[in-house]
Amino acid sequence: MAFRRSIYKSSAQLRAMVEPGLITAAALDALRPSVVAGVTTAELDAIAHDTIVARGAESNFQLVRGYRHTTCISVNEQVVHGIPGERALAPGDIVSIDCGAQFQGWNGDSAITVVVPDPDRPDLVAARQRLSDVTEGSLWAGVAALANARRVGEIGDAVQTYIESSGEGYGILRDYVGHGIGRKMHEGPTVFNYRVSDLGPEVKPGLCVAIEPMVVAGDEATLVEDDDWTVSTVDGTDGSHWEHSVAVHDGGIWVLTAPDGGAAKLAAFGVTPTPIS
Repeated sequence: MAFRRSIYKSSAQLRAMVEPGLITAAALDALRPSVVAGVTTAELDAIAHDTIVARGAESNFQLVRGYRHTTCISVNEQVVHGIPGERALAPGDIVSIDCGAQFQGWNGDSAITVVVPDPDRPDLVAARQRLSDVTEGSLWAGVAALANARRVGEIGDAVQTYIESSGEGYGILRDYVGHGIGRKMHEGPTVFNYRVSDLGPEVKPGLCVAIEPMVVAGDEATLVEDDDWTVSTVDGTDGSHWEHSVAVHDGGIWVLTAPDGGAAKLAAFGVTPTPIS
């Protein structure tokens, strides 16, 4: 009989996941001020790499076969899995940055979206910022739902409900979803960003998941570019990606990739995270 690894971690394992989460958060915080017009995506990738290495960790993205970068950086119609390179950011670009760190065999995974300022096109910036804000809000709606959920599938229901309530008519990617996280960056269970009939496994202490809504301004159809990595919208409309790694423990939930455990953002949902003891 094949051995099936449990999706639930012990208390000691949850504690071990705190540091890689904080290192991942630090990498994104370090590069965020540099998301400006003229910077190349390779330069942003280097900032994340240096931050992770300085903390004694390694990039878990570089452990993925065939990938040698620390981040995925996706611009405008690119939604996820964009490869850092010589592309220089332009004013008004919407930039999604996904990053992860492995520390002592445990993983963190998180993503942010930043809109590059452009004083000459305030309407464009406002529209792109709105897309980012709704995507981020849906992420926190999903995290908040996890605090009281009985099944993992309730996360996707909360994410979709939040996006629909925005009234913007945004699309949610169906082919790319969240996941469990632990010894590997990608583990079970699957975490959908939309409603599903099968609500999946039970939410109980030891569950660690990466919740990551990927939202587009237009139609949800995507294609993979010729580099075999970058996922872009077919209709050329903008995309946004936000992600956090979250642990469920005996005392409640804790956002591993947020230094405050998610307290500031979860307050709006009436949820107070509890540190892992």
